[in-house]
Formats: sequence, structure tokens, C-alpha cells
Amino acid sequence: MKIAVIGMGKIGLPLAAQFAGKGHEVVGVDVNSDTVATINAGHEPFPGEAHLAEHVARLVPSKRLRATTEYADAVPHADAIVVVVPLFVDNDGNPDFGWMDSATRDLAANLTPGTLVSYETTLPVGTTRTRWKPMIEEISGLTEGADFHLVFSPERVLTGRVFEDLRKYPKLIGGLSSIGAAKARAFYEAVLDFDERPDLVRGNGVWDLGSAEASEMAKLAETTYRDVNIGLANQFAKFAETAGIDVYQVIEASNSQPYSHIHRPGIAVGGHCIPVYPRLYLSNDPHATVVETAREENANMPSHAVTRLAETFGSLAGARVAVLGAAYRGGVKETAFSGVFETVRSLQQAGAHVAVQDPLYDDEELEALGFRPFHLGDEADAAVIQTDHREYQGLSPDDLPGASVVLDGRNVLRDGQLGDVTVVVIGRPTVAAR
Repeated sequence: MKIAVIGMGKIGLPLAAQFAGKGHEVVGVDVNSDTVATINAGHEPFPGEAHLAEHVARLVPSKRLRATTEYADAVPHADAIVVVVPLFVDNDGNPDFGWMDSATRDLAANLTPGTLVSYETTLPVGTTRTRWKPMIEEISGLTEGADFHLVFSPERVLTGRVFEDLRKYPKLIGGLSSIGAAKARAFYEAVLDFDERPDLVRGNGVWDLGSAEASEMAKLAETTYRDVNIGLANQFAKFAETAGIDVYQVIEASNSQPYSHIHRPGIAVGGHCIPVYPRLYLSNDPHATVVETAREENANMPSHAVTRLAETFGSLAGARVAVLGAAYRGGVKETAFSGVFETVRSLQQAGAHVAVQDPLYDDEELEALGFRPFHLGDEADAAVIQTDHREYQGLSPDDLPGASVVLDGRNVLRDGQLGDVTVVVIGRPTVAAR
């Protein structure tokens, strides 16, 4: 097949490589000419995705994979088009369809009959049918269900392990017609491999959910569940702090039977998915009070962490506070909706002088994010662990000379690891010099 993948980002490029690795001719489209040039030179444009570099280095010279900035080069006569263009949102999670609208218009202007169009970007329920279908039909002059077929099939992978997750989880599809769904099933079965999953009654593979709307909701539901679960864990953690209880023991005990799956509490919920998709769900279902409450609970956790730090340290006015971790998640160089921003803001509102350290970011990159860089070994009065980077598991008192209190927002430190430093852990009562 000839396949076009629209959007060569951290999901789109691995997808394109997966498809090309199955023997198909894949052309990736991206608006960034530097990204396109890097791919066409046989190199990955961003680090951190397992196996991506070797796939790109092999597939580009073999002529199975290339990139372009021109839709007219990639879209005409494609058997399938997969759209993975970012949906941007504001701080409240309200969608900005600007980039997706632009990509859809360019796609439609070059669309030829017989093509399957699959959107993989997470969307509010109904978007495929009510936004993309009429837009493509109007611009292309083609009719969905006859001249082309439109489906929604959400990506369900995490950056850093895309190829692994593509094999591990069922591929969900939902069409606007039964013919479109059948074509989507045939397409994804031809480009993906699936691990054996005896735990799944339906087995692993392509799952047709019956409609685009059901497929859209499934992605929102699985991510919203995680946000709600974390919100519940954070409420348990706050109560445990006041009641002198270690919430981690409670969670471990609860999860020892198969009906409890309580997630871990923490200083923040970040990334492109968990803080965002509940808002997309709420745009369709504003009466989902459980979802709204959990989102607010999680959004307030950085402020809660700073309050707990101040309760132990005392007034933060004039204090030198190091925030360890700019990334939203350990091992991932990404700050989308990271808790670092609200943590720094809350500390500054308390009068602290704040500096940020992250092993994945150099000083120039931290400054570009608006932060003053901190280096392990610099003097500090207190510190906050914001990201669960593996490197922080080996912190020693020498890394934070002068610090009397550390707020461990991710429960990464061992008891006594920092010697005489008082460690405050979210979900545990404060104990001096653990």
C-alpha cells in the first residue's frame, strides 16, 4: 500500500516507521522543514523513542519511508491516510483545532477517490462525523462512504515505548459506515502486529467499536479514568497526612485484592493526555461532576505540596528553593502541562527564590522555559522533587547542601537517604530526618 501519515511528531513518525517496516510505501507530511530534512537524511529528529533511530536509519535508504512538507506529494492516490496532527488546548483544556483544521483542508484539497482516512489524534466525541466529514466533503468534492471512507482510531501509546505499545494493546476503530470500518480493519491488520493477550476475552488485534463516536469516547474514557483514579488517590493522601497514616501502605493493602486498582498520589498530573482529555470529555458531558472534581483536585496538588513544604520549613519568603524536575514524567523530555510550572508559581507566590534542575535539560533550555537553572551541589535552603527521574533515586545530602527540608512529590527517596534532612512525602505524615 501507499500510505500517508500526516504529522511527523513523537507518535506520527514511529507509526510511519511501523507501517514502512511491514513493507508498505510510507510518506510522512510535516510542516517543519527541518524535521523533514532530518528524517530524509535517515536520522530521528527527536531522541528518546526506543528503536526509532534504527528503524529510520534502515527504512529511509530502502525507499520505504520518506518525508515531505507537501500534501500534493503524499496524499494523491494514497490507499490510506493516517492523521496524527496535534490538537492544541488552552490551560482549561478547551480545544484549538487550528492545526488540525489546516491539515484537514490540505488533505481534502489533494484527496483522490478510494482512500481510507483515519484520524488518530484524541478528539471530543462527535468530531469525526460533525467536523471532519463535512470539511473533507466540501473541499474535495468527494462523498464519504462512496468516494472515500472516514474512521477514528485513537493512538493508545506512550512516547518512549510506541513500538511496544502498538503490539500490546488492541487497535480500536470506529467508522462512519460498515464498509469504512471493514476497510480500517483490513488496513490496520496489514500494518500492525499484536502480542498474544490471553487475558483479553476478545483477544488482541483490531477491535471495531461500531461507530466513530464509540471509538472517540473509548480513548477519552480510558484516560479520564486514570485522572479520576489519581484524584481519588490524592484525596486519600491528603486525609492520610492529617490522620498520621502512610497512604502507600493503605494503597498496597487495598490493591492486594483484584477489585481495587488505586493509583499513586503525587505532586502533579502532567503530559499531553491525562490532564487534557478529561476536559475534552467534559466539553460533551458538562454534568460529569466526578470528572470535574478529580481534574480540579489534581490541578491543585502543586499548591498543596508547597503548603506542606511551608508547614515544615516555615516561611518561604526569601528562601532558596530548588525544584528537581521540569519534565512532566520521569525519563521523558517533555514539559506539556508539567506540574513544574504551577509548583514554581506557588513557590514564588510564597516569596521563595526558585531555581530548577532537570537531567534532561541544559541551562539554556531551562532558561527558555522561564526558569533559573539549579545544579546539584549548589546551595539551597529547601527542595521539591517534582519529577520521578531515575537519577533522583540516588540523591545524597551533598547534592543539596544547606537544605533542611525536601518535599518528595513522587515518593522516590528511601528512608534515611538524605541523612538529617527532613523529608516530607505527599500521602505520609511528616517525620523529621527519615
